[in-house]
Amino acid sequence: MPLVGYPRGVDAPDLAAVFGGHTWIGIVLALASGVMLSLGTQFQHRGVAVVDEHHSGGAKQGLSGAHLKSMLARPTWIVGTLLLGLAIMLQLASLWFAPITVVQPLGAIALVITAILNARLTRTRLSASAIAAIALCVGGVGLFVTVAALYARLQPITSTELVTVLIALAVMLIVWGALFVVYRRRPNALFYIVAAGTLFGFLATLAKVVIGRVQTLIEKGWRFGAEEWLTILCLAGIVLATIVGGWFVQNAHMYGPPDLVVAGLTVVDPIVAVSIGAFVLGETVGAPLWATIAMLLTGAIAVIGVFWLARQHPQMRDGSYDTGPTSRVATP
Repeated sequence: MPLVGYPRGVDAPDLAAVFGGHTWIGIVLALASGVMLSLGTQFQHRGVAVVDEHHSGGAKQGLSGAHLKSMLARPTWIVGTLLLGLAIMLQLASLWFAPITVVQPLGAIALVITAILNARLTRTRLSASAIAAIALCVGGVGLFVTVAALYARLQPITSTELVTVLIALAVMLIVWGALFVVYRRRPNALFYIVAAGTLFGFLATLAKVVIGRVQTLIEKGWRFGAEEWLTILCLAGIVLATIVGGWFVQNAHMYGPPDLVVAGLTVVDPIVAVSIGAFVLGETVGAPLWATIAMLLTGAIAVIGVFWLARQHPQMRDGSYDTGPTSRVATP
């Protein structure tokens, strides 16, 4: 099958040789992206909270067109969006130098920064259980990326593999869209967080393909080949997943604190992205069985940390946020 996303004639060993020595650059860029993600999330959260209070008096009736219009007029929300845009650009830049499996999980650094910022801004003291949950998230992802870094290698992407990724994204869009329609009257922070994280997990893979295709087109003198329709579909998938995932994130801000939102995104997103890289794109081909088991266990630890944080976070336990149909709603 033709290769999509890399110059013709470049095989996996050559790619590993070219990029392997610069993996540290990708790691630095990914860490910088995590910092921007933390700051952007905090600003966006403040903007959404103010707008929601204005429109619904704290009753949390869900995001509407009126909410979106008001958010576009909020400087804090705009600044947060710009910072998140910068985080995305830094993350994409990191993909030039390292495999998805290595750089994608490093965004977990944003969770620590966001937890500290949110506690200081809201004068909320994190409980020992909440701190332990954050440690599980960061520790799980940290161990995950350590194991992945030992065996992950950049691989050329075939047309068949890319079609598989696009079909999986289409299925996820349909599934989460249907669940949103069914359960939108019973909002839950974790629902929106997991939905957004799942969709964002596809973005790194598709973006890496587009970056590679641009490199190939430059070398070919911008002569388009028959496989370029897949690149166009990748761009469409990136735009659609970004819009729908962004909508879910804004809803998540209405029902959960910013550190919970970041916890979900920085765990679910990399797990999905790394799963695609490992099991669809073959980035961990040749890894021993123990490494695969270790990645599964550490990923599970990180996910458990997210759900534990949702239950133990002081702002969720005292009723400051709506966590579902049985939870308390803050008094206006």
